[in-house]
Amino acid sequence: MSAPEKPVFSADDFLAWEMQQADKHEYLASEVFAMAGASDAHVTISLNLVAALHAHLRGGPCRAFIADMKLRIEAAQAFFYPDVFVTCSSADAQSPLFKRDALLVVEVLSPSTAAYDLGQKFAQYRQSSTLQEYVLIDSERVAVDVFRRNAEGRWVLYPYAEGDTVQFASVGLSLPVTAIYEDVAFGAEAQAAQAVAGMG
Repeated sequence: MSAPEKPVFSADDFLAWEMQQADKHEYLASEVFAMAGASDAHVTISLNLVAALHAHLRGGPCRAFIADMKLRIEAAQAFFYPDVFVTCSSADAQSPLFKRDALLVVEVLSPSTAAYDLGQKFAQYRQSSTLQEYVLIDSERVAVDVFRRNAEGRWVLYPYAEGDTVQFASVGLSLPVTAIYEDVAFGAEAQAAQAVAGMG
């Protein structure tokens, strides 16, 4: 996420303003942030996951969305563009510009956003009462971290690596890690790091 752009907006002002913009922006506590582009690996991972979710959810009340749909977190005064998210809300089905009631949110990590996605952004997402799982997928090595809200409301980490099958319990989907990373070409530096990790 880049430096905030001025002016400061209310939520309604932001929605009206962004409809006139060529580029996407996220909104947090009255500040607006321009969205950057994504790498080939980032986009491929997102497409792999949303395709699997779409097939799994077909015919039911739940829908998967990719990065062009906004998710509103009212308690955090925020609008985000998750890489992938799922909502089963009938109210969301009637809301064409943004959704509110995600039960699964996935962010694909890039070097410039990894710390933010794990830190401040996760803190904002946790304010959603409907969210059950928050998933971070590394775009430079094979690693998937699923944070799942337990019965006590605490977030528990379930890490997955190469050869594992990821459990998306919020939507009842089991997906091999290899399917998430299908057709992903890591850079030479990332491939070397992955090879060293595999030898450890």
